[in-house]
Amino acid sequence: MTGCAEAGSTVWLSISDNPKRKYAHTWELVRGADGNMVCIHSAKANGLVKEAIEAGTVLELADYERIYTEVKYGDENSRIDLLLEKESRGEKTAKCYVEVKSVTLHVGGGLGVFPDAVSDRGRKHLRELILMVNHGHRAVLFFCVLHAGIARIAPADLIDKCYGETFREALSSGVEVLVYSADITPSAIVLTQSLTALERQPVTG
Repeated sequence: MTGCAEAGSTVWLSISDNPKRKYAHTWELVRGADGNMVCIHSAKANGLVKEAIEAGTVLELADYERIYTEVKYGDENSRIDLLLEKESRGEKTAKCYVEVKSVTLHVGGGLGVFPDAVSDRGRKHLRELILMVNHGHRAVLFFCVLHAGIARIAPADLIDKCYGETFREALSSGVEVLVYSADITPSAIVLTQSLTALERQPVTG
């Protein structure tokens, strides 16, 4: 929520009639102080990425035949957001493990950073992706950019130095990083294009 909870901002809520919910309202969108639309409902990121892969928008992941969600994997009791599979003639089934991260922290000049808070869980996920690469599988860290003002991504070492270090270790180990931005309106959110600008160096100020 860093940078997205400024007093006086315009927000959009959804309303649920589920009697089991403690609160009926869910905060979905906010128009930031810079005028950009932001989706702060981070749980939507997984579905948006899955839809984009199925639609063929994510060219880097377009040739997989099956998509599974929330599959247990790794050595640290984890669940991968998306597991992609395809059959390879004469070879074992090819697998691609995709960990999705929602990016909403805009630090200015079009730069978005992740994470927006210290994230032990995020570091665990990076370690699991490294493990999958070591086991001969493809592993992808997928940044789903849900802030209209973000054009490039970097690790937020100022917020979580350990995450930044593990992030660069993952890149060196062969974990791939994909960054896709979304068109965000009150009526729809759709992943539309790849952002190729990934900055490996830490953002420390």
